[in-house]
Amino acid sequence: MSEKMFSLEGKVALVTGAAYGIGYAMAKALAKAGAKIAFNCRGEKHMEEALKAYKEDGIEVKGYFCDVTKEDQVKEMVADIEKTMGTIDILVNNAGIIKRIPMTDMSTEEFKEVIDIDLIAPFVVSKAVVPGMIKKGHGKIINVCSMMSELGRETVSAYAAAKGGLKMLTKNIASEYGEYNIQCNGIGPGYIATPQTAPLRELQADGSRHPFDQFIISKTPAARWGTPEDLEGPAVFLASEASDFVNGHILYVDGGILAYIGKQPK
Repeated sequence: MSEKMFSLEGKVALVTGAAYGIGYAMAKALAKAGAKIAFNCRGEKHMEEALKAYKEDGIEVKGYFCDVTKEDQVKEMVADIEKTMGTIDILVNNAGIIKRIPMTDMSTEEFKEVIDIDLIAPFVVSKAVVPGMIKKGHGKIINVCSMMSELGRETVSAYAAAKGGLKMLTKNIASEYGEYNIQCNGIGPGYIATPQTAPLRELQADGSRHPFDQFIISKTPAARWGTPEDLEGPAVFLASEASDFVNGHILYVDGGILAYIGKQPK
């Protein structure tokens, strides 16, 4: 085995929602492996901050204002990437939202918004890039799934429904386009330490862990939160030739949570 199997030199990657957080970490990892990066976001502030961060990390990127739930905007973005950077070799469907609302309190509009961004958008963007991948004779699609692709939890009915659907969309894209040398797999992050989850990890006034922090540590065999960097290796693997016979698989990067029944109460 050679390191060349993991090289992305000369590849073009589109990572949706890669202005910060998990998407940014994966885009950075793909760039370090040699890929040229395009990303999208919807907000001007996020775009400015992302472009600055990529520049500070020494990564050349092309950023697009694009709502990935809008098919016309996605087609326009993909066409411009193909014209200016080349055919997209790697797509990471990362853009997503979560609304933590009890199901009986959630409006149908709120439910649909989560489904649109977390499930419809990966369909829309994948649909836009697959023809180019077929023509080129290869392609990698990575869908960012979730432990909620397998588990339920209070207040996340829309998110779990979307991520469960995304798992099956992943398997179906693999089934439908595998013969064209297109591999579609998912990454299912566990609980990741990001600025958004920082309040849940702050020590309490008495020096004890936050209750949710205690809960996650007790449920994770690795006994820690994940980091965005924990997703870099899996992303490069699924984007590279090293995974050419891996298709329709969801790689859970969760420290073992899904394998673990939990500690017996004392």
